[in-house]
Amino acid sequence: MLIGVPKEIKNHEYRVGMTPISVREAVRHGHKVWVEANAGAGIGAADADYAQAGATIIASAEEIFAKAEMIVKVKEPQAVERKMLREGQILYTYLHLAPDPEQTRDLIKSGAVCIAYETVTSARGGLPLLAPMSQVAGRMSVQSGAHCLEKAQGGRGVLLGGVPGVAPAKVVILGGGVVGTNAAAMALGLGADVTVIEKSTDRMEELVGRFGTQLKTLYSTLGAVEDECALADLVIGGVLIPGAAAPKLVTRAMLKDWKPGSVLVDVAIDQGGCAETSKATTHSDPTYVVDGVIHYCVANMPGGVARTSTFALNNVTLPFALAIANKGWKKALADDPHLRNGLNVAGGKVTYRAVAQDLGYDYYAADKALAA
Repeated sequence: MLIGVPKEIKNHEYRVGMTPISVREAVRHGHKVWVEANAGAGIGAADADYAQAGATIIASAEEIFAKAEMIVKVKEPQAVERKMLREGQILYTYLHLAPDPEQTRDLIKSGAVCIAYETVTSARGGLPLLAPMSQVAGRMSVQSGAHCLEKAQGGRGVLLGGVPGVAPAKVVILGGGVVGTNAAAMALGLGADVTVIEKSTDRMEELVGRFGTQLKTLYSTLGAVEDECALADLVIGGVLIPGAAAPKLVTRAMLKDWKPGSVLVDVAIDQGGCAETSKATTHSDPTYVVDGVIHYCVANMPGGVARTSTFALNNVTLPFALAIANKGWKKALADDPHLRNGLNVAGGKVTYRAVAQDLGYDYYAADKALAA
């Protein structure tokens, strides 16, 4: 199979779909890999590194999209890229379609086979291709939130860990999944006062088992969110419903009770955000203020640490990429129900139920797409 790896063009997105090590594995399996010139520059991988791994360096994305059988990316295709997709071409990347009707419409129109990293599942019930980026984003959320709390950034001027004689900052984390767990680890490590609000009692027990009573947990209710966020210096939104739009746990009305200069880092922004006031921002312009609350809603947070993120991502995406290339997408998905859960759009149909429900499309089961 001819695999194409274009350079990412989203604002300040430095990751790349395949590392030279991944390219070498694909070539070893008998596939051809075309990599756009300078695609790996953001992770310190030169064109010569890709060439040595067996890739062919291509000058333009247009040629890659025109001829590759499978496109391997990191972020969702931008409008100019979506116009280059063609019927039957495989797109393997993060999509996050539920809050993005324009992208969904374009992918349907293209007729491409669109496999989303974020909805591929595992035998343990997790989301293995989303997990490493959630780990990165969870840890970055504390780092970014701490920076936003500095007075020069418009924040309250609070140090997360405090100092002897001065109380630490209060951090509230909405959701105790992968993002929340990693955010809690970072915030506790910096000495903050940390509370996780979570709806699963089993998950709360796991968190306390891991972190001890140093970590506070609360069952997720409207009252708990209202009360705790009003006391917080930093709120981190880490809730997730696989493939669907994130629930709006924070309303606009709540913000009037928050501390002036407090910070909301909405890691759920890829799925639309968990606050009514959240809107996607970029690394070049990451924050805005609503009712005195600083909002940090960068939609590709892990792109800020591109090298770490790319290698972590390739560790989990490569085996599935090889399966698709080795077997063809239909057999690969038929053989693996977890990979089949990644199919979001195929043949002009929406094949992921949550996306269809959120955006008002008819749901077309992945099994039917395989049989077509």
